[in-house]
Amino acid sequence: MQLNIRRQGQGQAVIVIHGLFGSLDNLNGLSKVLAAQYDVISVDLRNHGLSPRSQQMNYYTMAEDIIRLIEQLDLAAPILIGHSMGGKVAMMVAGQAPELIGAIVVADMAPVAYTKARHSEVFAGLQAVIAAKCPDRQSADTVLSQHVQMMGVRQFLLKSFVPNRPADPWRFNVAALLESYPNIMGWPGLPVPYSGPVLFIKGGESDYLMPQYQAEVVRQFPQAKAKVIQGTGHWLHAEKPQLFNRLVLDFLTQAS
Repeated sequence: MQLNIRRQGQGQAVIVIHGLFGSLDNLNGLSKVLAAQYDVISVDLRNHGLSPRSQQMNYYTMAEDIIRLIEQLDLAAPILIGHSMGGKVAMMVAGQAPELIGAIVVADMAPVAYTKARHSEVFAGLQAVIAAKCPDRQSADTVLSQHVQMMGVRQFLLKSFVPNRPADPWRFNVAALLESYPNIMGWPGLPVPYSGPVLFIKGGESDYLMPQYQAEVVRQFPQAKAKVIQGTGHWLHAEKPQLFNRLVLDFLTQAS
């Protein structure tokens, strides 16, 4: 699968991978900072943004997409940076093709299966917008607000709304994401531990990367280091971007 990408800067390659319902724009603030020193490749994962759609979506297939991208671009030991679902994709690439990458940064995600459904209201809102055939962002927000109360979440989702395309208004494939949701929330584990450098960055108020997951983190990533950004939730890179960017840059300097 040929992923849609945006490339900027020069130097050692860094691949930036967004999370569920996202696109390559989500970590653009980080990408712009990194582009001063690195060759930054931001990607749209399958079923997101302008990348192709597919009914097959799990961490093996998403990791394979990134592996093919590395090979197609002939990248030498790129560093992978992934947020949320993108963090799991980065971790699976490390497990599947450790010889191809130099290091990984995982933003607020653990290498575990989550049993609690976290996006029921979001899926209900996305489907409601489709059913209502909303022609513009304002009407979509009105429908979406009946299911998703947090304005920040709605604003994030509406970045992927396409006006005047009522039959297919979202840049992500809602049907495929819903069908693949158990795969997305799950985690098959790595075939062997990844012994390269890894940085986990946790949002201090988020419940995605919890102390009870530490044993699994260390088992699969024995060289892992962890940082916590206090006063942030799952969207740590947007809530405290300067601190997040500095932590990433410091790690990349050490890992390069």
